[in-house]
Amino acid sequence: MDVLVSALEILMRWDVILALLVGSVGGVVIGAIPGVGPAVAIAILLPATFSMDPIVGLTTLLGIYGSSMYGGAIPAILINTPGTAVNALTTYDGFPMTTRGEARRALSLAYSASFFGGVFSVICLILFAPTLAKIAPLFGSREIFLAALLGLILVIVVHRGQTLIAAALVCFGILLNTVGLEPVKYTKRYTFDQSFLSGGIDLIVVVLGLFALSQAFYLLNGDDEKIRLTKLRGGMLQGLRELAKHPRIAAVSGSFGVTMGMIPGVGEFTAQFLSYSYAQRSSKRPEDFGRGSSEGLIASETANNAVPAAAMVPLLALGIPGEALTAMMLSVFYVHNVVPGPQLFANQMDFVVALYIALLILNVLVLVFLIFATNSIINVVKIPNRFLGAIILTLSFVGVYSLRNSMTDCIIAALFGVIGFALKRLSLPVVPIILGMVLGGIMEVKLRAGMARVKEPLDFIDRPIAFILFLMIVGVLILHVRRVSAERREIKAEKFANKHASTNFGFYLKNRQTRIMNTRSKSVRRSHLRYSRRDK
Repeated sequence: MDVLVSALEILMRWDVILALLVGSVGGVVIGAIPGVGPAVAIAILLPATFSMDPIVGLTTLLGIYGSSMYGGAIPAILINTPGTAVNALTTYDGFPMTTRGEARRALSLAYSASFFGGVFSVICLILFAPTLAKIAPLFGSREIFLAALLGLILVIVVHRGQTLIAAALVCFGILLNTVGLEPVKYTKRYTFDQSFLSGGIDLIVVVLGLFALSQAFYLLNGDDEKIRLTKLRGGMLQGLRELAKHPRIAAVSGSFGVTMGMIPGVGEFTAQFLSYSYAQRSSKRPEDFGRGSSEGLIASETANNAVPAAAMVPLLALGIPGEALTAMMLSVFYVHNVVPGPQLFANQMDFVVALYIALLILNVLVLVFLIFATNSIINVVKIPNRFLGAIILTLSFVGVYSLRNSMTDCIIAALFGVIGFALKRLSLPVVPIILGMVLGGIMEVKLRAGMARVKEPLDFIDRPIAFILFLMIVGVLILHVRRVSAERREIKAEKFANKHASTNFGFYLKNRQTRIMNTRSKSVRRSHLRYSRRDK
Protein backbone atom coordinates (compact mmCIF):
# COMPACT_ATOMS: atom_id res chain seq x y z
CA MET A 1 0.00 0.00 0.00
CA ASP A 2 2.87 2.36 0.81
CA VAL A 3 4.34 1.73 -2.66
CA LEU A 4 1.01 2.67 -4.28
CA VAL A 5 0.73 5.89 -2.28
CA SER A 6 4.32 6.81 -3.15
CA ALA A 7 3.66 6.09 -6.83
CA LEU A 8 0.59 8.34 -6.82
CA GLU A 9 2.65 11.12 -5.22
CA ILE A 10 5.13 10.85 -8.09
CA LEU A 11 2.33 11.20 -10.64
CA MET A 12 0.37 13.97 -8.92
CA ARG A 13 2.54 16.77 -10.30
CA TRP A 14 1.50 19.32 -12.89
CA ASP A 15 4.42 18.56 -15.21
CA VAL A 16 3.72 14.79 -15.17
CA ILE A 17 0.01 15.37 -15.86
CA LEU A 18 0.89 17.76 -18.69
CA ALA A 19 3.31 15.17 -20.11
CA LEU A 20 0.55 12.55 -20.06
CA LEU A 21 -1.85 14.88 -21.89
CA VAL A 22 0.72 15.91 -24.50
CA GLY A 23 1.91 12.33 -25.01
CA SER A 24 -1.58 10.83 -25.31
CA VAL A 25 -3.03 13.46 -27.65
CA GLY A 26 0.18 13.81 -29.64
CA GLY A 27 0.51 10.03 -30.02
CA VAL A 28 -3.02 9.74 -31.44
CA VAL A 29 -2.38 12.51 -33.97
CA ILE A 30 1.01 11.09 -34.98
CA GLY A 31 -0.43 7.60 -35.30
CA ALA A 32 -3.21 8.89 -37.55
CA ILE A 33 -0.70 10.33 -40.05
CA PRO A 34 0.37 7.56 -42.45
CA GLY A 35 4.11 7.42 -42.90
CA VAL A 36 5.20 8.96 -39.60
CA GLY A 37 4.63 6.52 -36.75
CA PRO A 38 5.75 6.53 -33.11
CA ALA A 39 9.38 5.60 -33.86
CA VAL A 40 9.93 8.77 -35.88
CA ALA A 41 8.17 10.96 -33.30
CA ILE A 42 10.05 9.46 -30.35
CA ALA A 43 13.36 9.77 -32.21
CA ILE A 44 12.70 13.48 -32.83
CA LEU A 45 11.55 14.16 -29.24
CA LEU A 46 14.29 12.11 -27.59
CA PRO A 47 16.91 14.90 -27.32
CA ALA A 48 14.32 17.18 -25.68
CA THR A 49 13.49 14.61 -22.97
CA PHE A 50 17.09 14.52 -21.73
CA SER A 51 16.59 17.85 -19.96
CA MET A 52 13.36 16.69 -18.29
CA ASP A 53 12.85 14.80 -15.05
CA PRO A 54 12.96 11.01 -15.74
CA ILE A 55 9.28 10.42 -14.95
CA VAL A 56 8.24 13.39 -17.12
CA GLY A 57 10.34 12.34 -20.12
CA LEU A 58 9.31 8.71 -19.89
CA THR A 59 5.58 9.45 -19.54
CA THR A 60 5.77 11.66 -22.62
CA LEU A 61 7.43 8.91 -24.67
CA LEU A 62 5.17 6.22 -23.20
CA GLY A 63 2.17 8.37 -24.10
CA ILE A 64 3.23 8.52 -27.73
CA TYR A 65 4.13 4.82 -27.78
CA GLY A 66 0.89 3.64 -26.18
CA SER A 67 -1.57 5.96 -27.95
CA SER A 68 -0.16 5.92 -31.49
CA MET A 69 -1.82 2.58 -32.21
CA TYR A 70 -5.21 4.09 -31.38
CA GLY A 71 -4.61 6.77 -33.99
CA GLY A 72 -3.12 4.32 -36.49
CA ALA A 73 -6.48 2.55 -36.71
CA ILE A 74 -8.18 5.67 -38.14
CA PRO A 75 -6.58 5.71 -41.63
CA ALA A 76 -6.44 1.89 -41.62
CA ILE A 77 -10.23 1.77 -41.33
CA LEU A 78 -11.16 4.83 -43.39
CA ILE A 79 -8.72 4.73 -46.35
CA ASN A 80 -7.18 1.24 -46.12
CA THR A 81 -3.76 2.72 -45.20
CA PRO A 82 -2.38 1.82 -41.76
CA GLY A 83 -1.20 4.83 -39.77
CA THR A 84 1.46 2.70 -38.06
CA ALA A 85 2.97 -0.56 -39.27
CA VAL A 86 1.25 -2.60 -36.56
CA ASN A 87 -2.18 -1.44 -37.76
CA ALA A 88 -1.75 -3.30 -41.06
CA LEU A 89 -3.91 -6.19 -39.84
CA THR A 90 -6.66 -3.70 -38.92
CA THR A 91 -7.20 -3.00 -42.62
CA TYR A 92 -8.29 -6.63 -43.19
CA ASP A 93 -11.65 -6.14 -41.49
CA GLY A 94 -11.78 -2.40 -40.76
CA PHE A 95 -11.83 -1.13 -44.34
CA PRO A 96 -14.44 -3.68 -45.58
CA MET A 97 -16.72 -2.40 -42.81
CA THR A 98 -16.18 1.14 -44.11
CA THR A 99 -17.10 0.09 -47.66
CA ARG A 100 -20.37 -1.28 -46.21
CA GLY A 101 -21.10 2.11 -44.65
CA GLU A 102 -20.11 1.02 -41.11
CA ALA A 103 -17.09 3.29 -40.57
CA ARG A 104 -18.37 4.67 -37.28
CA ARG A 105 -19.01 1.15 -35.96
CA ALA A 106 -15.53 -0.01 -37.04
CA LEU A 107 -13.77 2.96 -35.40
CA SER A 108 -15.78 2.60 -32.22
CA LEU A 109 -14.99 -1.11 -32.05
CA ALA A 110 -11.28 -0.48 -32.71
CA TYR A 111 -11.12 2.15 -29.93
CA SER A 112 -12.92 -0.14 -27.48
CA ALA A 113 -10.71 -3.15 -28.27
CA SER A 114 -7.58 -1.00 -27.99
CA PHE A 115 -8.74 0.35 -24.64
CA PHE A 116 -9.45 -3.15 -23.33
CA GLY A 117 -6.05 -4.43 -24.50
CA GLY A 118 -4.17 -1.53 -22.92
CA VAL A 119 -5.99 -1.70 -19.58
CA PHE A 120 -5.84 -5.51 -19.49
CA SER A 121 -2.05 -5.56 -19.91
CA VAL A 122 -1.45 -2.85 -17.30
CA ILE A 123 -3.65 -4.62 -14.73
CA CYS A 124 -1.86 -7.92 -15.39
CA LEU A 125 1.53 -6.33 -14.93
CA ILE A 126 0.55 -4.44 -11.76
CA LEU A 127 -0.62 -7.75 -10.30
CA PHE A 128 2.62 -9.45 -11.36
CA ALA A 129 4.83 -6.61 -10.10
CA PRO A 130 5.48 -8.19 -6.65
CA THR A 131 6.55 -11.43 -8.33
CA LEU A 132 8.82 -9.57 -10.72
CA ALA A 133 10.35 -7.71 -7.78
CA LYS A 134 11.30 -11.08 -6.23
CA ILE A 135 12.61 -12.65 -9.46
CA ALA A 136 14.61 -9.67 -10.76
CA PRO A 137 17.34 -9.75 -8.02
CA LEU A 138 18.09 -13.38 -8.98
CA PHE A 139 19.53 -12.16 -12.29
CA GLY A 140 23.28 -11.66 -12.13
CA SER A 141 25.74 -10.73 -14.89
CA ARG A 142 25.62 -14.16 -16.51
CA GLU A 143 21.81 -14.30 -16.52
CA ILE A 144 21.49 -10.83 -18.03
CA PHE A 145 24.07 -11.72 -20.69
CA LEU A 146 22.13 -14.87 -21.64
CA ALA A 147 18.83 -12.95 -21.61
CA ALA A 148 20.31 -10.32 -23.93
CA LEU A 149 21.70 -13.06 -26.19
CA LEU A 150 18.27 -14.73 -26.26
CA GLY A 151 16.73 -11.38 -27.21
CA LEU A 152 19.13 -10.96 -30.13
CA ILE A 153 18.47 -14.51 -31.34
CA LEU A 154 14.71 -13.93 -31.18
CA VAL A 155 15.09 -10.67 -33.10
CA ILE A 156 16.88 -12.62 -35.84
CA VAL A 157 14.61 -15.66 -36.09
CA VAL A 158 11.34 -13.69 -36.14
CA HIS A 159 12.38 -12.17 -39.48
CA ARG A 160 11.23 -15.17 -41.51
CA GLY A 161 12.71 -15.22 -44.98
CA GLN A 162 15.28 -12.58 -43.96
CA THR A 163 17.10 -14.41 -41.18
CA LEU A 164 20.62 -14.06 -42.60
CA ILE A 165 20.08 -10.38 -43.42
CA ALA A 166 18.70 -9.72 -39.93
CA ALA A 167 21.72 -11.50 -38.41
CA ALA A 168 24.09 -9.40 -40.53
CA LEU A 169 22.33 -6.19 -39.46
CA VAL A 170 22.51 -7.23 -35.79
CA CYS A 171 26.25 -7.83 -36.19
CA PHE A 172 26.54 -4.42 -37.86
CA GLY A 173 24.85 -2.85 -34.84
CA ILE A 174 27.22 -4.66 -32.47
CA LEU A 175 30.16 -3.41 -34.56
CA LEU A 176 28.89 0.18 -34.31
CA ASN A 177 28.76 -0.15 -30.52
CA THR A 178 32.42 -1.20 -30.36
CA VAL A 179 33.65 2.03 -31.97
CA GLY A 180 35.38 4.35 -29.49
CA LEU A 181 36.69 3.66 -25.98
CA GLU A 182 35.98 0.18 -24.66
CA PRO A 183 34.23 0.17 -21.26
CA VAL A 184 36.83 -1.56 -19.04
CA LYS A 185 40.38 -0.44 -19.92
CA TYR A 186 39.31 2.54 -22.06
CA THR A 187 41.48 1.59 -25.03
CA LYS A 188 40.53 2.92 -28.46
CA ARG A 189 38.79 0.62 -30.92
CA TYR A 190 38.12 1.28 -34.62
CA THR A 191 38.78 5.02 -34.30
CA PHE A 192 41.46 5.09 -37.07
CA ASP A 193 43.07 8.05 -35.26
CA GLN A 194 39.99 10.18 -35.87
CA SER A 195 39.15 12.30 -32.85
CA PHE A 196 35.41 12.45 -33.60
CA LEU A 197 35.22 8.64 -33.30
CA SER A 198 36.90 8.51 -29.87
CA GLY A 199 33.59 9.10 -28.13
CA GLY A 200 31.92 6.39 -30.16
CA ILE A 201 28.88 6.57 -32.41
CA ASP A 202 25.98 7.97 -30.41
CA LEU A 203 22.88 5.78 -30.28
CA ILE A 204 20.51 8.75 -30.61
CA VAL A 205 22.30 9.96 -33.75
CA VAL A 206 21.88 6.50 -35.30
CA VAL A 207 18.23 6.32 -34.20
CA LEU A 208 17.41 9.72 -35.69
CA GLY A 209 19.17 8.78 -38.92
CA LEU A 210 17.69 5.30 -39.37
CA PHE A 211 14.14 6.22 -38.37
CA ALA A 212 13.46 9.94 -38.73
CA LEU A 213 15.74 11.02 -41.59
CA SER A 214 15.16 7.87 -43.62
CA GLN A 215 11.40 8.36 -43.32
CA ALA A 216 11.80 12.01 -44.36
CA PHE A 217 13.75 10.92 -47.46
CA TYR A 218 11.11 8.30 -48.19
CA LEU A 219 8.24 10.81 -47.96
CA LEU A 220 10.07 13.44 -50.01
CA ASN A 221 10.78 10.87 -52.70
CA GLY A 222 7.11 9.84 -53.00
CA ASP A 223 4.04 11.45 -54.49
CA ASP A 224 1.28 13.29 -52.67
CA GLU A 225 -2.08 11.54 -52.64
CA LYS A 226 -5.44 13.32 -52.71
CA ILE A 227 -7.72 11.81 -50.09
CA ARG A 228 -11.40 12.53 -49.64
CA LEU A 229 -13.07 11.85 -46.32
CA THR A 230 -16.66 12.07 -45.16
CA LYS A 231 -17.64 13.22 -41.69
CA LEU A 232 -18.75 10.53 -39.29
CA ARG A 233 -22.16 10.81 -37.71
CA GLY A 234 -23.32 9.43 -34.38
CA GLY A 235 -21.63 8.51 -31.11
CA MET A 236 -18.62 6.34 -30.49
CA LEU A 237 -19.84 4.23 -27.56
CA GLN A 238 -21.37 1.46 -29.67
CA GLY A 239 -18.11 -0.47 -29.74
CA LEU A 240 -18.01 -0.94 -25.95
CA ARG A 241 -21.36 -2.72 -26.06
CA GLU A 242 -20.28 -4.86 -29.02
CA LEU A 243 -16.97 -5.73 -27.36
CA ALA A 244 -18.89 -7.09 -24.36
CA LYS A 245 -20.40 -9.74 -26.67
CA HIS A 246 -16.95 -11.24 -27.37
CA PRO A 247 -15.23 -11.46 -23.95
CA ARG A 248 -13.35 -14.69 -24.79
CA ILE A 249 -11.67 -13.30 -27.92
CA ALA A 250 -10.78 -10.05 -26.13
CA ALA A 251 -9.28 -11.88 -23.13
CA VAL A 252 -7.27 -14.37 -25.22
CA SER A 253 -6.01 -11.62 -27.56
CA GLY A 254 -4.98 -9.50 -24.58
CA SER A 255 -3.14 -12.50 -23.11
CA PHE A 256 -1.27 -13.01 -26.38
CA GLY A 257 -0.29 -9.34 -26.33
CA VAL A 258 1.00 -9.48 -22.76
CA THR A 259 2.94 -12.70 -23.34
CA MET A 260 4.49 -11.64 -26.65
CA GLY A 261 5.29 -8.17 -25.31
CA MET A 262 7.40 -9.59 -22.50
CA ILE A 263 9.53 -11.66 -24.90
CA PRO A 264 12.33 -9.53 -26.39
CA GLY A 265 12.30 -9.26 -30.16
CA VAL A 266 8.77 -10.57 -30.73
CA GLY A 267 6.39 -7.61 -30.32
CA GLU A 268 3.03 -6.66 -31.80
CA PHE A 269 3.10 -8.52 -35.11
CA THR A 270 3.42 -11.99 -33.59
CA ALA A 271 0.78 -11.21 -30.96
CA GLN A 272 -1.59 -9.93 -33.62
CA PHE A 273 -1.31 -12.88 -35.96
CA LEU A 274 -1.59 -15.42 -33.14
CA SER A 275 -4.71 -13.75 -31.77
CA TYR A 276 -6.21 -13.26 -35.24
CA SER A 277 -5.59 -16.92 -36.12
CA TYR A 278 -7.15 -18.04 -32.84
CA ALA A 279 -10.19 -15.82 -33.36
CA GLN A 280 -10.70 -17.18 -36.88
CA ARG A 281 -10.35 -20.82 -35.82
CA SER A 282 -12.72 -20.44 -32.88
CA SER A 283 -15.30 -18.29 -34.69
CA LYS A 284 -18.71 -19.60 -35.73
CA ARG A 285 -18.33 -17.57 -38.95
CA PRO A 286 -14.68 -17.85 -40.03
CA GLU A 287 -15.60 -16.99 -43.61
CA ASP A 288 -16.31 -13.40 -42.53
CA PHE A 289 -12.68 -12.75 -41.58
CA GLY A 290 -11.06 -10.40 -44.08
CA ARG A 291 -14.52 -9.22 -45.17
CA GLY A 292 -15.45 -7.04 -42.22
CA SER A 293 -15.55 -9.33 -39.19
CA SER A 294 -15.98 -7.61 -35.85
CA GLU A 295 -14.17 -10.52 -34.16
CA GLY A 296 -11.12 -10.07 -36.42
CA LEU A 297 -11.01 -6.34 -35.66
CA ILE A 298 -11.25 -7.01 -31.90
CA ALA A 299 -8.45 -9.61 -32.05
CA SER A 300 -5.98 -7.42 -33.94
CA GLU A 301 -6.56 -4.18 -32.00
CA THR A 302 -6.67 -5.83 -28.57
CA ALA A 303 -3.41 -7.70 -29.14
CA ASN A 304 -1.34 -4.80 -30.46
CA ASN A 305 -2.40 -2.42 -27.67
CA ALA A 306 -1.62 -5.00 -24.97
CA VAL A 307 2.05 -5.05 -26.02
CA PRO A 308 3.41 -1.59 -24.97
CA ALA A 309 2.94 -2.08 -21.22
CA ALA A 310 4.26 -5.65 -21.41
CA ALA A 311 7.30 -4.55 -23.44
CA MET A 312 8.39 -2.46 -20.45
CA VAL A 313 8.92 -5.61 -18.35
CA PRO A 314 12.28 -6.78 -19.82
CA LEU A 315 13.37 -3.14 -19.97
CA LEU A 316 12.61 -2.35 -16.34
CA ALA A 317 13.41 -5.74 -14.80
CA LEU A 318 16.59 -6.58 -16.73
CA GLY A 319 17.54 -3.42 -18.61
CA ILE A 320 17.01 -5.29 -21.90
CA PRO A 321 14.91 -3.55 -24.57
CA GLY A 322 12.85 -5.81 -26.78
CA GLU A 323 12.42 -3.39 -29.67
CA ALA A 324 13.58 -0.04 -31.04
CA LEU A 325 11.11 2.10 -29.07
CA THR A 326 12.06 0.64 -25.69
CA ALA A 327 15.72 0.92 -26.72
CA MET A 328 15.17 4.67 -27.16
CA MET A 329 13.55 4.86 -23.72
CA LEU A 330 16.55 3.08 -22.22
CA SER A 331 18.70 6.06 -23.20
CA VAL A 332 16.44 8.34 -21.12
CA PHE A 333 17.16 6.18 -18.06
CA TYR A 334 20.90 6.29 -18.67
CA VAL A 335 21.01 10.07 -19.14
CA HIS A 336 19.44 10.54 -15.69
CA ASN A 337 21.58 7.85 -14.01
CA VAL A 338 18.53 5.66 -13.42
CA VAL A 339 19.77 2.15 -14.19
CA PRO A 340 16.97 -0.26 -15.13
CA GLY A 341 17.45 -3.80 -13.93
CA PRO A 342 17.08 -5.85 -10.74
CA GLN A 343 18.08 -2.94 -8.48
CA LEU A 344 15.31 -0.74 -9.90
CA PHE A 345 12.64 -3.17 -8.65
CA ALA A 346 14.43 -3.57 -5.34
CA ASN A 347 15.08 0.12 -4.61
CA GLN A 348 12.58 2.14 -6.70
CA MET A 349 9.44 0.03 -6.87
CA ASP A 350 7.29 3.15 -6.53
CA PHE A 351 8.84 4.53 -9.75
CA VAL A 352 7.94 1.31 -11.62
CA VAL A 353 4.36 1.32 -10.30
CA ALA A 354 4.05 5.01 -11.23
CA LEU A 355 4.91 4.17 -14.85
CA TYR A 356 2.23 1.48 -15.00
CA ILE A 357 -0.40 3.74 -13.43
CA ALA A 358 0.57 6.38 -15.98
CA LEU A 359 -0.12 3.85 -18.76
CA LEU A 360 -3.50 3.08 -17.17
CA ILE A 361 -4.45 6.78 -17.03
CA LEU A 362 -3.14 7.19 -20.57
CA ASN A 363 -5.61 4.67 -21.99
CA VAL A 364 -8.53 6.41 -20.29
CA LEU A 365 -7.43 9.83 -21.59
CA VAL A 366 -7.04 8.54 -25.15
CA LEU A 367 -10.44 6.85 -25.22
CA VAL A 368 -12.23 9.98 -23.92
CA PHE A 369 -10.32 12.16 -26.38
CA LEU A 370 -11.15 9.94 -29.36
CA ILE A 371 -14.84 9.70 -28.50
CA PHE A 372 -15.19 13.48 -28.88
CA ALA A 373 -12.44 14.40 -31.36
CA THR A 374 -12.41 11.74 -34.09
CA ASN A 375 -14.08 13.97 -36.69
CA SER A 376 -11.33 16.54 -36.25
CA ILE A 377 -8.45 14.07 -36.13
CA ILE A 378 -9.32 12.41 -39.45
CA ASN A 379 -8.32 15.61 -41.24
CA VAL A 380 -4.62 14.97 -40.50
CA VAL A 381 -4.78 12.14 -43.04
CA LYS A 382 -4.95 14.84 -45.75
CA ILE A 383 -1.52 16.37 -44.92
CA PRO A 384 0.71 16.03 -48.04
CA ASN A 385 3.57 13.53 -47.75
CA ARG A 386 6.23 15.93 -49.00
CA PHE A 387 5.22 18.59 -46.50
CA LEU A 388 5.51 15.98 -43.71
CA GLY A 389 8.89 14.91 -45.06
CA ALA A 390 10.21 18.49 -44.98
CA ILE A 391 9.02 19.00 -41.37
CA ILE A 392 10.54 15.69 -40.21
CA LEU A 393 13.82 16.49 -41.97
CA THR A 394 14.07 19.90 -40.29
CA LEU A 395 13.14 18.68 -36.80
CA SER A 396 15.51 15.71 -37.08
CA PHE A 397 18.55 17.85 -37.88
CA VAL A 398 17.61 20.29 -35.11
CA GLY A 399 17.39 17.37 -32.68
CA VAL A 400 20.74 15.90 -33.77
CA TYR A 401 22.56 19.23 -33.56
CA SER A 402 21.10 19.99 -30.12
CA LEU A 403 22.70 16.85 -28.65
CA ARG A 404 26.31 18.10 -28.70
CA ASN A 405 26.19 21.17 -31.00
CA SER A 406 28.16 19.12 -33.53
CA MET A 407 27.96 19.23 -37.31
CA THR A 408 29.77 15.88 -37.33
CA ASP A 409 26.74 14.30 -35.65
CA CYS A 410 24.52 15.77 -38.39
CA ILE A 411 26.74 14.24 -41.08
CA ILE A 412 26.72 10.83 -39.36
CA ALA A 413 22.92 11.03 -38.95
CA ALA A 414 22.53 11.88 -42.65
CA LEU A 415 24.71 8.88 -43.54
CA PHE A 416 22.53 6.57 -41.48
CA GLY A 417 19.46 8.25 -42.98
CA VAL A 418 20.66 7.16 -46.42
CA ILE A 419 21.32 3.64 -45.09
CA GLY A 420 17.83 3.49 -43.55
CA PHE A 421 16.26 4.82 -46.77
CA ALA A 422 18.05 2.12 -48.79
CA LEU A 423 16.89 -0.59 -46.36
CA LYS A 424 13.28 0.63 -46.60
CA ARG A 425 13.37 0.65 -50.39
CA LEU A 426 14.70 -2.91 -50.31
CA SER A 427 12.05 -3.93 -47.71
CA LEU A 428 14.75 -4.88 -45.20
CA PRO A 429 14.44 -4.43 -41.40
CA VAL A 430 16.03 -1.52 -39.56
CA VAL A 431 15.31 -2.54 -35.96
CA PRO A 432 18.08 -5.23 -35.75
CA ILE A 433 20.74 -2.52 -36.08
CA ILE A 434 19.43 -0.58 -33.06
CA LEU A 435 18.99 -3.68 -30.92
CA GLY A 436 22.45 -4.87 -31.95
CA MET A 437 23.92 -1.59 -30.69
CA VAL A 438 22.02 -1.62 -27.39
CA LEU A 439 22.15 -5.32 -26.53
CA GLY A 440 25.71 -5.63 -27.83
CA GLY A 441 26.90 -3.10 -25.26
CA ILE A 442 24.97 -4.85 -22.46
CA MET A 443 26.36 -8.25 -23.47
CA GLU A 444 29.96 -7.01 -23.52
CA VAL A 445 29.81 -5.47 -20.05
CA LYS A 446 27.96 -8.40 -18.47
CA LEU A 447 30.15 -11.01 -20.15
CA ARG A 448 33.31 -9.40 -18.80
CA ALA A 449 31.80 -9.14 -15.32
CA GLY A 450 30.49 -12.72 -15.40
CA MET A 451 33.72 -14.28 -16.66
CA ALA A 452 35.56 -13.15 -13.52
CA ARG A 453 33.98 -16.06 -11.60
CA VAL A 454 34.03 -18.63 -14.40
CA LYS A 455 36.81 -21.23 -14.45
CA GLU A 456 35.24 -23.79 -16.79
CA PRO A 457 32.70 -23.30 -19.61
CA LEU A 458 29.96 -25.12 -17.68
CA ASP A 459 30.38 -22.72 -14.76
CA PHE A 460 28.65 -20.08 -16.87
CA ILE A 461 25.34 -21.96 -16.66
CA ASP A 462 25.67 -23.56 -13.24
CA ARG A 463 22.83 -21.51 -11.74
CA PRO A 464 19.13 -22.38 -12.31
CA ILE A 465 18.07 -19.23 -14.20
CA ALA A 466 21.21 -19.25 -16.34
CA PHE A 467 20.63 -22.92 -17.19
CA ILE A 468 16.98 -22.26 -18.11
CA LEU A 469 17.97 -19.37 -20.37
CA PHE A 470 20.64 -21.56 -21.99
CA LEU A 471 18.04 -24.28 -22.67
CA MET A 472 15.71 -21.65 -24.16
CA ILE A 473 18.48 -20.45 -26.50
CA VAL A 474 19.23 -24.01 -27.62
CA GLY A 475 15.51 -24.73 -28.04
CA VAL A 476 14.94 -21.61 -30.16
CA LEU A 477 17.88 -22.50 -32.42
CA ILE A 478 16.74 -26.12 -32.82
CA LEU A 479 13.17 -25.09 -33.65
CA HIS A 480 14.44 -22.53 -36.15
CA VAL A 481 16.70 -25.07 -37.88
CA ARG A 482 13.84 -27.59 -38.06
CA ARG A 483 11.48 -24.97 -39.50
CA VAL A 484 14.01 -23.87 -42.13
CA SER A 485 14.72 -27.51 -43.08
CA ALA A 486 11.00 -28.24 -43.43
CA GLU A 487 10.48 -25.15 -45.60
CA ARG A 488 13.39 -26.15 -47.85
CA ARG A 489 12.00 -29.68 -48.26
CA GLU A 490 8.62 -28.24 -49.23
CA ILE A 491 10.25 -25.91 -51.77
CA LYS A 492 12.26 -28.78 -53.30
CA ALA A 493 9.18 -31.01 -53.50
CA GLU A 494 7.20 -28.22 -55.17
CA LYS A 495 10.00 -27.55 -57.66
CA PHE A 496 10.27 -31.26 -58.48
CA ALA A 497 6.52 -31.51 -59.05
CA ASN A 498 6.47 -28.39 -61.24
CA LYS A 499 9.47 -29.62 -63.22
CA HIS A 500 7.97 -33.01 -64.06
CA ALA A 501 4.37 -31.86 -64.47
CA SER A 502 5.09 -30.63 -68.04
CA THR A 503 7.02 -33.72 -69.17
CA ASN A 504 5.79 -37.03 -70.58
CA PHE A 505 7.16 -38.70 -67.48
CA GLY A 506 5.02 -36.43 -65.37
CA PHE A 507 1.91 -37.29 -67.37
CA TYR A 508 2.85 -40.97 -67.10
CA LEU A 509 3.17 -40.71 -63.30
CA LYS A 510 -0.12 -38.85 -63.07
CA ASN A 511 -1.97 -41.32 -65.31
CA ARG A 512 -0.40 -44.28 -63.50
CA GLN A 513 -1.54 -42.87 -60.16
CA THR A 514 -5.04 -42.34 -61.57
CA ARG A 515 -5.16 -45.96 -62.83
CA ILE A 516 -4.02 -47.25 -59.44
CA MET A 517 -6.71 -45.21 -57.66
CA ASN A 518 -9.38 -46.42 -60.10
CA THR A 519 -8.27 -50.04 -59.64
CA ARG A 520 -8.37 -49.64 -55.89
CA SER A 521 -11.82 -48.10 -56.01
CA LYS A 522 -13.07 -50.95 -58.23
CA SER A 523 -11.65 -53.57 -55.88
CA VAL A 524 -13.24 -51.76 -52.95
CA ARG A 525 -16.61 -51.75 -54.74
CA ARG A 526 -16.29 -55.47 -55.59
CA SER A 527 -15.38 -56.42 -52.02
CA HIS A 528 -18.22 -54.25 -50.71
CA LEU A 529 -20.65 -55.97 -53.12
CA ARG A 530 -19.33 -59.40 -52.16
CA TYR A 531 -19.72 -58.74 -48.44
CA SER A 532 -23.16 -57.22 -48.91
CA ARG A 533 -24.31 -60.34 -50.83
CA ARG A 534 -22.88 -62.56 -48.10
CA ASP A 535 -24.80 -60.59 -45.48
CA LYS A 536 -28.00 -61.15 -47.40
